[in-house]
Amino acid sequence: MSTPFPFTAVVGQDDLRLALLLNAVSPAVGGVLVRGEKGTAKSTAVRALSALLPEVDVVSGCRFSCDPDSPDPGCPDGPHEPGAFASRPARMVELPVGASEDRLVGALDIERALAEGVKAFEPGLLADAHRGILYVDEVNLLHDHLVDLLLDAAAMGASYVEREGVSVRHAARFLLVGTMNPEEGELRPQLLDRFGLTVEVAASREPDQRVEVVRRRLAYDDDPAGFAARWADEEAAVRARIVAARRLLPSVRLGDGALRQIAATCAAFEVDGMRADIVMARTATALAAWAGRTEVLAEDVRQAALLALPHRRRRNPFDAPGLDEDKLDETLEEFGGPDEGDGDDDPDPGPGGGPGGQPEPDDAPRGDGDAAARPEAGEGGEPQAGAGGAGEQSPARAAEPFRTKVLSVPGLGEGAAGRRSRARTEHGRTIGARRPRGALTKLHLAATVQAAAPHQRARGRSGPGLVVRRDDLRQAMREGREGNLVLFLVDASGSMAARQRMGAVKGAVLSLLLDAYQRRDKVGLVTFRGTAAEVALPPTSSVDAAAVRLESLPTGGRTPLAAGLLKAHEVLRVERLRDPARRALVVVVTDGRATGGPEPVALAGRAARLFAAEGTASVVVDCESGPVRLGLAGRLAGELGGTAVTLDELRAESIAGLVKDVQGSRPGSGRAA
Repeated sequence: MSTPFPFTAVVGQDDLRLALLLNAVSPAVGGVLVRGEKGTAKSTAVRALSALLPEVDVVSGCRFSCDPDSPDPGCPDGPHEPGAFASRPARMVELPVGASEDRLVGALDIERALAEGVKAFEPGLLADAHRGILYVDEVNLLHDHLVDLLLDAAAMGASYVEREGVSVRHAARFLLVGTMNPEEGELRPQLLDRFGLTVEVAASREPDQRVEVVRRRLAYDDDPAGFAARWADEEAAVRARIVAARRLLPSVRLGDGALRQIAATCAAFEVDGMRADIVMARTATALAAWAGRTEVLAEDVRQAALLALPHRRRRNPFDAPGLDEDKLDETLEEFGGPDEGDGDDDPDPGPGGGPGGQPEPDDAPRGDGDAAARPEAGEGGEPQAGAGGAGEQSPARAAEPFRTKVLSVPGLGEGAAGRRSRARTEHGRTIGARRPRGALTKLHLAATVQAAAPHQRARGRSGPGLVVRRDDLRQAMREGREGNLVLFLVDASGSMAARQRMGAVKGAVLSLLLDAYQRRDKVGLVTFRGTAAEVALPPTSSVDAAAVRLESLPTGGRTPLAAGLLKAHEVLRVERLRDPARRALVVVVTDGRATGGPEPVALAGRAARLFAAEGTASVVVDCESGPVRLGLAGRLAGELGGTAVTLDELRAESIAGLVKDVQGSRPGSGRAA
């Protein structure tokens, strides 16, 4: 087994280390979500935490880690005889993003269950993580159905596996830790709220601290065991401090003053529900125990708010998580403070100092950074300088986004789970049955019985049970919804540059981006102006990154429509190689004009017909305004084999069914009715 990087050797990242340690002291805090750019020791710190957790006592031979003092009465391996137990290190179980449902919750042998009535159950990762840590790297990329299972287990403290009426239940209480890079997309609000604390991390911009990071990493890579040995004393001290804080935790008093501050803070920041209040209370109590105190102070409440509230303040994916610290201080001051004691206790220096702390560079900055101040991530960058030529205008502000109705790709796909277009999925309504390909996951009971019935006499059936063989099993075919690739092709030329019009255009695209976020789509952004087109944002799950690119989009110059269409076609070609199952919807935002170069209109028509020939679903948002309309966008929609809609028609009241049956449109059909 490889030697993990020592927790106390992590440089900086004070908030990250503190949040993890508070959950080690009090698992009831509810876990940690670590958000930040790549290469900031997120995974390193999480993996190192497991070595600091105290050992746990488990019933000998129990695959579900039952506590010998209070075994689970419903444990599949029970009932347990008293007395037999063993001690082992707390586990850290990693959930891969591409894990199957059976790998997460466990697998039930359907054949034996039907034929013999035996619950032959193979535990999954939720059972392994019971009384330990469940770690999900890139948690924002986890499939929706796995997210639902995690939510259920986290809420109930148990996992249920059901297959056509045969069910198994076992305890599943774990510390949920997730890491994510916001560049790759945001979390569903339901899962976001399940994490007790959140921490923003960023690489230090201080040269001295960066030097120390590199020095320690190189020393660890050269001799992992030797490096860990040099930090053994610090690790042991933190481990002992965790044990001491756990023992002190039941004695910590959360006074009425602290409770008033917690309630007032949550109300002032308008967080939804009561989970934030409860998490803040538990966090403040854990902070006091970590500091060796039996009384919660105002500083504990303040630190708890900074860890527990930022991710609960997001109202839409374009909002950056964060908290107004001035407003926080005003609220805490207004509602008074709890009893501060006699002042003999020094403030806790946090996990980087005091008992079990680690040496750090002088005046090292905090490790969480400011997500809003970071350079924009992802490829594509800002529009090329000079692309618009003379007459380029500064970016226009987007109009207020509005609600849109569903734009769906026609037909039946087989892409990643989502909420946009019809698809064959593992979850949804049953539409038929087939022989299983590989392991059986969803049994079609009626089809299985129908397949087995004709063979009962030949198989010597003599009792009431049905004699079922593996060849009889039938997999249920289900229809649900998939996420698509929504590729925006935005005209940023001079004909679109009128400030009022471009603001409306950006507002419309932002509205569609918000819809794409809610429907779990990938999005991409291609723009064209001047003499060329560019990929402002390659296909990604981060709709907020697309919104930032759109907001800073300048306008001006000619209209190279053909170049834009060809660039979008190339993006789709590459994306099909990367993700062939994900179907695309192209949204062209333009007034339909084509200028610059020889025969620009003819070139644009030929480029548009490439999409029609491949059956790519498309819609043209017609931005032409004024009393005299040329109808160029409608003509472009006909060449694409799609439909056209004006900006005014793009609102929810009038957009129903816009892209349904878009492939059924005939070239030349023009504007949607």
